[in-house]
Amino acid sequence: MSHPQPSVGRIVHYVSYGTPGGEYTSQCRAAIITGVPHGALPVADSEHSEERDSSAVVLDLAVLNPSGIFFNRCPQSESDQHGGTWHWPERV
Repeated sequence: MSHPQPSVGRIVHYVSYGTPGGEYTSQCRAAIITGVPHGALPVADSEHSEERDSSAVVLDLAVLNPSGIFFNRCPQSESDQHGGTWHWPERV
């Protein structure tokens, strides 16, 4: 299934890291795309590039948490959706 083209203002899911001790688990959070750096080119070189889809892109996000908003540049991870990445919301 193909995914939409990322653009400013679209909603995606950000995956939180959780805490090392497990007090808080990794959770999906709503996020708004605030920037599409370099035209949303696929991730080329990164510390986890071997873990990501070849079509993954890095986006600037405003992540909406229950305790506040934070801003982050995050890579895409549609397959394993690990902490610190974003993915398109699942259809329900």
